[in-house]
Amino acid sequence: MNRTPVVFNLLVINVLLFAATWFLGRSGNDWLTEHLALYYPASSLFAPYQFVTHMFMHGGLMHIFFNMYALWIFGTPVENSWGGKRFLFYYLFTGLGAAALHTLVNYIIFSGIQADITAFSNTPTPELFKQFLEAHKDGFNREFIGYCYGLYSDWTDAPGNPSYAAAALDMLQRISSELMNIPTVGASGAVFGLLLAFGMMFPNVRLMLLFPPVAIKAKWLVIGYGGIELFLGFSQPGSNIAHFAHVGGMLFGYLLIRYWIVQARKRRM
Repeated sequence: MNRTPVVFNLLVINVLLFAATWFLGRSGNDWLTEHLALYYPASSLFAPYQFVTHMFMHGGLMHIFFNMYALWIFGTPVENSWGGKRFLFYYLFTGLGAAALHTLVNYIIFSGIQADITAFSNTPTPELFKQFLEAHKDGFNREFIGYCYGLYSDWTDAPGNPSYAAAALDMLQRISSELMNIPTVGASGAVFGLLLAFGMMFPNVRLMLLFPPVAIKAKWLVIGYGGIELFLGFSQPGSNIAHFAHVGGMLFGYLLIRYWIVQARKRRM
């Protein structure tokens, strides 16, 4: 497969940033992640440029390997067909679209969290505290969650003690703040956009899957992946995988390609 300049440069940038993140991380320095990953807009760590920079950051070796492999496999023929400028615009557009949908979903989630905290503050009970912990405990270390459950246990022994209610409210607000500070990284949204473009441009090309090792037409692969990501997005809202970002990359890619098709038809009229 011929090397194309935009795909090659994207690969280089991603690998260099991953190597820099890994090198700094070995010394306990998370500067790149703190500044270039995407944070929820209400987080103190958020900056608008992160909507772009997070696309070039990755959280682990397997994460970057599969994203870069997909970028090379699907991006190269798409760039060959479109040319570098249109390809780069599409790549960034789908990545931004993925981030936008991911942020919208997070807004809905955090609005629900804030509503739960408000309801708890109005009528604080051990039962509501436990319900909140059960819903949002994933992603926190065992020591912190153990402390929260210890607080719950002590509170059930003395439900009329107002100090436990105040401490529980502090914990809920801390959980909400920590969830807002979870970074989002990866080129997956843009990569899923490329998968969509490949499937629309080369629908009958057969691709060999790794698991299971069977050949499948590109159009069915796109439909299958899209359906799986949509299902996982709704069924696993607290997952550490940004499923709706993947859906967003495909959705915005489809809308942009359809727009280009309509514009091309108008020019021919």
